[in-house]
Amino acid sequence: MRLPVLREHMRQLTLLISVVLVGIFAAGSAVCQQIPALEPRLGSIVGTVTDFTNYVVPDATVILQGPNGSDKRSVPANDNGFFSFNNIKPGVPYHINISAKGFADWASPALTITPGQYMELTGIDMKLAVAVTTVTASVSQVEIATQQVEIAEKQRVLGFIPNFYVVYDQHPVPLTPKLKFRLAIRTSIDPVTIVGAAFVAAIDQAGDTPDYGQGWKAYGQRFGANYANGLTDIFIGGAILPSLLHQDPRYFYKGTGTTKSRLLYALSDPLRTKGDNGKWQPNYSGLGGYLASGAISNLYYPESNRGVGRVFSGFGIDVAADMANGVIQEFLLRKLTPSAKKQQ
Repeated sequence: MRLPVLREHMRQLTLLISVVLVGIFAAGSAVCQQIPALEPRLGSIVGTVTDFTNYVVPDATVILQGPNGSDKRSVPANDNGFFSFNNIKPGVPYHINISAKGFADWASPALTITPGQYMELTGIDMKLAVAVTTVTASVSQVEIATQQVEIAEKQRVLGFIPNFYVVYDQHPVPLTPKLKFRLAIRTSIDPVTIVGAAFVAAIDQAGDTPDYGQGWKAYGQRFGANYANGLTDIFIGGAILPSLLHQDPRYFYKGTGTTKSRLLYALSDPLRTKGDNGKWQPNYSGLGGYLASGAISNLYYPESNRGVGRVFSGFGIDVAADMANGVIQEFLLRKLTPSAKKQQ
């Protein structure tokens, strides 16, 4: 009789344990349902709208587009071209589309952030719109050219020697006649230009050439002649003829390719230049400026230093000096021009 009683007790104990376990599981399930699931941390996407010359584009419209039509937000870029989107869901592909007046629309690839990520979007490169009116395109070209001249006016070798006639921008636009004269005037009145003429006059004084004699009067004449040489060359070869012939008087930095190709490119600079149409052509402006400057010098040089032979010998010296300048520009001066290092 004891064995059946024991079995009955075991059965009751097993049933009790089962009831307790079922209650525990039910309570645990209810508690889990009451605890909210942890949301992944949201992130941010920021960026700066710039154009193809690396200048900021203010007031652009920036749109953040999610995978469905309802997930869409829009913000304007500020005066510095900056924009930001916060509370971005991680793991979701987004696209950013940017539009601005006078520029073609720009679209990003799919952007997917991780939880809590602060993503800085780079590579925004707004191109000029192709389908715009002629007036709008002309205004944009002038504005970009003006910006390029403003950058050039800050280019100084070792921080003080003018280096205004070099273009480091990979997407240059042609200069208007007004901007060509602006560069010529800025160069001719720069203090370093005047000091340079005084220095060369001192060397000429020591070498007693041209035949002005000696003394302060002779030094003043030499200084005036040197400054006049540079002035006529800059204005005729760098502004007047380029405006009339629609040519660009600047040196276009190459910076890529083999050493031989860059050397040949630099040496050819006095002989060819870019037209305002962007195509290479014979450098009639520069060569004509050398000849005209030499011919005008006959008006103020001593009679013993005048003549056609002197004009053409000076022309040859100017061309050789221009070749040397091209080589130095291509291989050395960019490294010594602080503002040029920051350009793209």
